[in-house]
Amino acid sequence: MQSMRWLPLEANPDVMNQFLKQLGVCSSWQFVDVYGLDPELLSLVSRPVCAVLLLFPVTEKYELFKAEEEEKIKSHGQDVDSSVYFMKQTIRNACGTIGLLHAVGNNKDKLDFENDSALKKFITESSKLSPDERAKFLERDESIRVTHESSAQEGQSEAPSLDDKVDLHFIAFVHVQGHLYELDGSKLFPVNHGPTSEDSLLEDAIEVCKKFMQRDPDELRFTVVALSKA
Repeated sequence: MQSMRWLPLEANPDVMNQFLKQLGVCSSWQFVDVYGLDPELLSLVSRPVCAVLLLFPVTEKYELFKAEEEEKIKSHGQDVDSSVYFMKQTIRNACGTIGLLHAVGNNKDKLDFENDSALKKFITESSKLSPDERAKFLERDESIRVTHESSAQEGQSEAPSLDDKVDLHFIAFVHVQGHLYELDGSKLFPVNHGPTSEDSLLEDAIEVCKKFMQRDPDELRFTVVALSKA
């Protein structure tokens, strides 16, 4: 049962970058908009890219696919590298922050942090915990909660009330040890989407994003942002 609830975070690179800055992440890497999925528009994204975030609508078609995917992985199994940083989501509407934590947690060796970075401290202290324990750890972390709340008010659109039903969801894609992982705190485990590399992460993640869009062709509420070298 989900007891805590936060305001949803907007899929806005400026909001996300300010969020990371407030938690002590230096600006050597920045979130940027991905304006389209064709090669010409992807070429406009500065490289390298170390994480991709997708905001998408949670529809009946998606829920059906998610259940089928879970059963398939349970029956066939998958390889997940032990170094993948993954956490469950127990706080309503915290998927944006969890997406950012997944992006940072799997790229902490690339990113630069302030000496007193609250986010680096969180990642370091939770690195040995299980995905469920990390979720509980987040519930108790005041610095991230306060930063999330202020960031949720910063977007271009009016923040919904805590009681509003939100049917949009953030997930992250990262490269770990030669594989592309989809990290979604509402799922039981990371999803391994096959081989990738630092050079091809953006294109490989976009191919998975396209499948989300193809499952709901009538939906327009998709947003993609990339964490790229500034």
